[in-house]
Order: sequence, then structure tokens, then C-alpha cells
Amino acid sequence: MAHRTDAEMTGLLAAIAGSPADHGVLRGITVRPDHGLRETPGSVAISLAGGVAGDHWAKGCWKSLPDGTPHPDVQICIMNARAIAFIAGSEDPADWAPAGDNLFVDLDIGPENLPAGQRLAIGSAEIEITAEPHLGCRHFSARFGRPALRFVNSPQGRAMRLRGVYARVVRDGTVSVGDRITKT
Repeated sequence: MAHRTDAEMTGLLAAIAGSPADHGVLRGITVRPDHGLRETPGSVAISLAGGVAGDHWAKGCWKSLPDGTPHPDVQICIMNARAIAFIAGSEDPADWAPAGDNLFVDLDIGPENLPAGQRLAIGSAEIEITAEPHLGCRHFSARFGRPALRFVNSPQGRAMRLRGVYARVVRDGTVSVGDRITKT
């Protein structure tokens, strides 16, 4: 995969400009069964107890509660589908999976539209946006290039949550690619 250049990254803003504020669509799902592994199912169960079914979050993650269990504030990773399509140079959700996010949504995920505490109905499930910042890391840089990492972590990129946002499950259910997303 050819990585975007610094000059090309400015096109990312135009790519996400038309994202809907409500009534979005789930465009892709990624399950991370273990570090470095990715699956892209058409639908998946999500639960308060386990997060995304089969995802390594439930086995332990970088943020834990005092008792050692995975922190629910980082249960589900969400990224704007238009942003990852631009960064990856592909409309195929299989090409988005290396980003490691669980849900790729055609929805404005900026903090003005989705502040911490905002709930979203997707399929038969409901999730809640958390305050935990989601930032690009060396893995994101290796997968999509240093210009992409610099841009999503720039002040403007952080202000727009270009790298994504975290959510927790508040109602167990199943989500499927193509499901409508509504703010509740």
C-alpha cells in the first residue's frame, strides 16, 4: 500500500466534510482476536461483559480497572469511515482493518456532535461515547505512514477526532454492516 504524503493529507478534511451528524451508517467491522490479527465480519455481537465478541479487549488491554479487568471506557474503538477510506486509499473495509478500530462509521464523530456521554443506537445494541482520547501510535504510522499519523494527531486532527473515539456498551446486541446509526 502506498502511503499518503503530507500534502495529500490535507484532502482528508474534504473527505470527511459530508459525514452526517445523525442517521449515520455502519460501514465496516473489525474484530482483533489477538495482537496483529484482524477479521472483518458482516455482523458481530457486542456486550457490556465482553465488548466486541471475539476481540482481544476482553482478554486484557492497555487500560485496566484496579482489579485488572479491561476498562470499559476503551471497549469499542470507532473511526470515521470516510477518514480511513481516504487514509487507506480504499473503499474496501478489509483495507481499513489494519487501523485496529472495531467500528467504521459514516458519521461525524467530532466532539461537538458526539460529546462524551452521547449514546448511539446501532442494530439492536446501544453504545456510549467516552472521554478517553483515541490517538494514533507507532502501529498506525507503520500501517498508514508517518504523514497520516502526524495529521490525525495534529491539533486540528485531535479536535476533529480524526483518529477515532472510544465507546462502551450500554445495551447488548448485534451490529451489522449497513446498520443505521442514530443518536439517542
